[in-house]
Formats: sequence, structure tokens, C-alpha cells
Amino acid sequence: MKEKEEYIDFKRIISALWRRIWVIILVAVIFAGIAFGYTRFMVTPVYTSRTMLYVNNTDISVGGNSFSISASDLAAAQSLVGTYMVILNTRLTLNEVIEVSGVDYTYEQLSGMISSEAINDTEIFSVEVTSPDPKEAELIANTIGVVLPDRIAAVVEGSSVRIVDYAVEPASPSSPSITKNVAIGALVGIFLVSAIVIAIEMMDELIHDSDYLMQNYDIPILAVIPELESASHIPVDYHYHSSGSKEKKGDVNHA
Repeated sequence: MKEKEEYIDFKRIISALWRRIWVIILVAVIFAGIAFGYTRFMVTPVYTSRTMLYVNNTDISVGGNSFSISASDLAAAQSLVGTYMVILNTRLTLNEVIEVSGVDYTYEQLSGMISSEAINDTEIFSVEVTSPDPKEAELIANTIGVVLPDRIAAVVEGSSVRIVDYAVEPASPSSPSITKNVAIGALVGIFLVSAIVIAIEMMDELIHDSDYLMQNYDIPILAVIPELESASHIPVDYHYHSSGSKEKKGDVNHA
């Protein structure tokens, strides 16, 4: 027995989406409004301040082992930058930052506020501090710039860390982005409504036109009864005589 082949009528789906375009737009606006309200009134904005440091290493000694870094040995330089970033996130370093800056955070809390990365595979790395208070973010970042060189020097002999750029007070929050969240909310609304419309259309097995029969069941169409919106004549009522003859009883024309 030949199995019935399923067809996806994209024209029909697009038509269904277009017929409900006002619903899609309405839901998109509602979701965008919800995203705006949540972002604007429920999410605490945070600010990010960044300081940049340069690491100069010549004949460095770590754990009694001495080695030197040349300009061509970038792989080793990158490894050392990674070492310095690990030293930054140690408990001793961050506790000293807390003590010097006077902020009221635990080691775990401050660690979650700090991120660092090497810049373009160089010996310069940046330290970013994120805080709900822009002044506090600047204070902590600059305190790290003061504390970290001494901590690195105490662990890695012969190292020289210098500040390339001091942190400044951020003028605007780094997150959340109202524009981004509103756009995501609108897209989510459009996707949900479109998915529902498509699902309803795919599950609709009603016969809407002759093409549906041809495509799904391969049934030949012999005739199509047109849809009559209004009748122009009143049906004729015939009165039959016993003799078999008939005569019109009603008026056939409609004014």
C-alpha cells in the first residue's frame, strides 16, 4: 500500500501568517514592553571600570628557576600574563585590595566582580571591575593597579609591572542594555505567535479549496459548486394538477 505523502504548503503558511499579522505585531509590542519594564525597573544597572597594566620581564626567577623572555618568545610571555592574572585572583591579593580600598565585600564577592584578560596576545593585560556604583568600580580598579605590582613582585622575582592606563569613572552602565532586551523580547513574541499560527495551520484538516484535494489525495475534480452570496430570483413554486400538468403559482422575478 502506497503511503500518503505529506506536503508543506509554504504559500498557505505565509498566507496564514499574513492574515494574523496584526496579532503578531500586537504580541511583539506586548513582549517588547514587558522586556522594557523588566530591564528598566527590575534589573539593577552595573558599571564597569578598567585599568591596564604592562608586564616587563627580564631574567625572571620563579621557584628558583631562572629564565628570560625575548621579544620573539610571545608564547612564554602570554603564559606569564596568565600567571599574573592568577595572582590577581588569589585570596591574599583581593583581601589586600579590600583593606586598602575600604569596600565592604568578602573575598568571594569581590572575586565575582573582577575579570582580566590579555590584550591582543601582548604583555599588556586589562583588569575590569563591575559594580552597581560607578565610583566604587573606579576605586577598586585603581586600587588593584596599586596593590597588584607589589604582590607580583613578591611572588615572581625580577618582574616589573607598570600601569598603562588608570581606571576612570564610567559615565553609563555597561549592562543591562535596554535596546538589546527590548529587541529580544519582540523577537520572542514574534517567534511564539508564529509558531502557534503555523501549528494550528498544520493541524487544520478542513478542505478549503480544490487544490487541497489534488495535492493530498490525488482526487480528480469533476465539478465545483460556486458559493452564492445572494440569490437574484425567488424559487418558483409549482402547483401540480391531477391531470399531470403544472402551473406557476408564485412570481419568479424579484424586484
